[in-house]
Amino acid sequence: MLDIRPVSELRNNFTDIEAAVKNGHPVYLTKNGYGSMVVMSIEQYSALTDDIGRKLDEADEYAAKHSERMTHEQVFGKVREKLAGK
Repeated sequence: MLDIRPVSELRNNFTDIEAAVKNGHPVYLTKNGYGSMVVMSIEQYSALTDDIGRKLDEADEYAAKHSERMTHEQVFGKVREKLAGK
């Protein structure tokens, strides 16, 4: 279940929010009834971003070793073909 709270809770109940994110539950904060930010643990954030950073590093290494370049239309065309089972 989503943990949605007003942003004022961050100031008023920091300890509760800290406990929630330490238990692996991100807390969604709202301002004036609209989404403002998400608070999560460093471990959760790392889990989201580490793989992306690693994949970008792999892409940079590949690009440095190979001269072939593709447009985004070519890349997404190949992805669509694979998804369609062609």
